[in-house]
Amino acid sequence: MHRRNFLGTLAAPFTAQSQQALKLFVLWDMEGTSGIFTREQAWYWENGVRPEVAEEARQIFTSNVNKLSTSALEHGATELIVCDTHHGGGNLMRDNLATDARIKYEYRSVGLENGSRRWMPQLDRSVAGLMLPGHHAMAFTPRSFLPHTSNIEWADFRINGESVGEIGLEACYAGHWDVPLIYVEGDEAACYEARRMFPGVVTAVVKRAEEAELATGLTQQEAHREVERKVAEAVEKARRRELKPFKPRLPMTVTVRMRTMENAARIAKRPGVILLDEHTVEARVGRQCDVQKWLNGAGLQMD
Repeated sequence: MHRRNFLGTLAAPFTAQSQQALKLFVLWDMEGTSGIFTREQAWYWENGVRPEVAEEARQIFTSNVNKLSTSALEHGATELIVCDTHHGGGNLMRDNLATDARIKYEYRSVGLENGSRRWMPQLDRSVAGLMLPGHHAMAFTPRSFLPHTSNIEWADFRINGESVGEIGLEACYAGHWDVPLIYVEGDEAACYEARRMFPGVVTAVVKRAEEAELATGLTQQEAHREVERKVAEAVEKARRRELKPFKPRLPMTVTVRMRTMENAARIAKRPGVILLDEHTVEARVGRQCDVQKWLNGAGLQMD
């Protein structure tokens, strides 16, 4: 079930004297994380999933979160905001998480900040880089594991005419605060998508798709070594401010093709939304952080 080893040397860990303030926002998904190879593992809440499979998947996920967090702190990050976005969150085994005062956990991707609900709490201009481990390719990507774009109903999501997946959508949201995407981890297709759209971004390939619902990949030990190597590289790029934020031209034209006519017609009833054809809706928004708020309310000031 394991494909290959990766070669490379790790950067030397930062000493306390060499560190400067470097806060990173780590938004975790699960389909692209190492050790998760089947739909049953990744979408463990579905009917008929064996309880032992769900338990193992959450343990693997939590172990991977701990490894990346430890690596980022060892190689120069001074503060991490670790947010679970998979199926809205709630996947981490809290009792097994690394305990470190430098790590702040957000167990749901929507939470409270200053008394208001918002997407990705604590993401702001104090953050030096966005990390997207465990991510997957956009909907209908060939040779990818469980490809989709945030909502299974969204067949194609475009920003100013360019198709993006969750990687691009989340990078756009972070761009509102001038936060660059520095790291993506997932299968070969997800990492290729990230490199194509964001030249210079660091990617960690930990698996490849055999078919849409089955993947093969590195052992956990191999994957953890690869992740540590790539995280060290990403943290260094953040420290040097080598990467630019994704800030699509404003006002942004956001176009979404729905899988069903019914959903397109429903969304078209909202203020400012245009029905382009039976399956496609479009809106113009004035901030990058509103990239999907007009569709499902996720963004800032959600109350």
